[in-house]
Amino acid sequence: MKNDMAIASRTDHFKCLLDQTYVTNNNKETQKLEHGMSSLCELLTHLRDEERGLYIIGNGGSAGVAAHAVTDFFNATKIRATTLHESSLLTCMANDYGYENAFARMLSQMVQPHDVVITISSSGQSMNIRNAAQQVIQNEGIVITLSGFDSDNPLRSMGNLNFWLDSHDYGMVEIGHQFLLHNIADRIRLGVFE
Repeated sequence: MKNDMAIASRTDHFKCLLDQTYVTNNNKETQKLEHGMSSLCELLTHLRDEERGLYIIGNGGSAGVAAHAVTDFFNATKIRATTLHESSLLTCMANDYGYENAFARMLSQMVQPHDVVITISSSGQSMNIRNAAQQVIQNEGIVITLSGFDSDNPLRSMGNLNFWLDSHDYGMVEIGHQFLLHNIADRIRLGVFE
C-alpha cells in the first residue's frame, strides 16, 4: 500500500485512468475520449455564441470541481456559467423539497431548451444529481455527465455525452473530472478543439 501512494505510482495510475476514460452518447455508442472532448468543446462554443446558460453541479468534492470549472468557463471562455451551490437557496430547496430534489427544483425554473448542465458524481449514484439530469431532459436541455466507479452506474446512461472514468478511487476520479473540464476550458479559450 505504501508504494501505491508514491507520486510516481499515482502519476502512472492517473495516466492509465485517462487512457481508459470512456465517452458514450445518448445512444450508448462509445466514442474515443478525444472525439468526446472535441464534441463537448464544439457544443460549449455554440452555447456561448447563442448566449445560452451552462450549469455545473455536484456534491462534496464534486461541488468543488464544479465551482472551479465554473470559474474557468466564465472567466477564460466567456460562457455564461454558474453553479447552484449558493447556500441559502440550496438549503431552502433541500428543506422544502428534500435534498434529492433540490437541484432539480432549481433547474426546473432556470434551464431553458438547449442550455447545458454538466452533472458530476464520482459514483454516478447520487439521487439529487440524477433527478437534476432528468429535470434538464424534461426542460429540453442538454445533459453532460461525469462519473466513475461502476460502468453501469445510473448517471452514465442519462447524458447526451457521458464521460466515465474506470476507477473506484475518489481522489483519482475527482482529479480526472477536474482535469477534463480544465482541458475543455483551455481548448475553448485557445480555439483548439483537438
